Amino acid sequence: MPNAAEIFSGNAFRRQDESDDELFYDFSRFVTHIDDKAIEAVTELYREHFPAHGAILDLMSSYVSHLPKEIEYSSVAGLGMNAEELGANSRLTERVVQNLNTKPNLPFADSEFDGASICVSVQYLTEPIEVFREIARVLKVDAPLVVTFSNRCFPTKAVFAWNALDDNGHIELVSEYFQGSESFNKIKVYKHQPRFGDPLFGIVGRASK
Repeated sequence: MPNAAEIFSGNAFRRQDESDDELFYDFSRFVTHIDDKAIEAVTELYREHFPAHGAILDLMSSYVSHLPKEIEYSSVAGLGMNAEELGANSRLTERVVQNLNTKPNLPFADSEFDGASICVSVQYLTEPIEVFREIARVLKVDAPLVVTFSNRCFPTKAVFAWNALDDNGHIELVSEYFQGSESFNKIKVYKHQPRFGDPLFGIVGRASK
């Protein structure tokens, strides 16, 4: 099994299916991609790291954001690929349809958010370093980016690097995204690995600029 450093070049960020992402995501999918216990692990990370009454950015969002129900936020901006899914997400106060693979620049002001998330979607980014730099730009200094992922994906749309790696390799790869962007510090890894059910891995970094 190769490690992240060995494949972080060449065709690492190409996909088996290079057709327009808009075509793939035009079909609404009102399903969760991880089981209930893994979702609880995601929510617990948000509960721990996102400040109450803060402004939150939910990137690569869908019809559900997994934010703690008991915590109120001043705003939750959702950016995703499917307008119907975003429209069904009751936690969102703002909705943006955008493909980060073709337009990594975020339509938000500098230091606008108190926290940001990417949930079970980081494997689809073809320009991850640019996207992570943009996320850091729109986060306040020391605000968290919480990236969570499991071992499930749409393999034809996941980048080659992701498909070539195991769980530990995925952790290393996403850690490289944080470090390679040169925009985050205090990077910490979290693991939820039950004997039965979906694993859930989280990496949290704090915006440094």
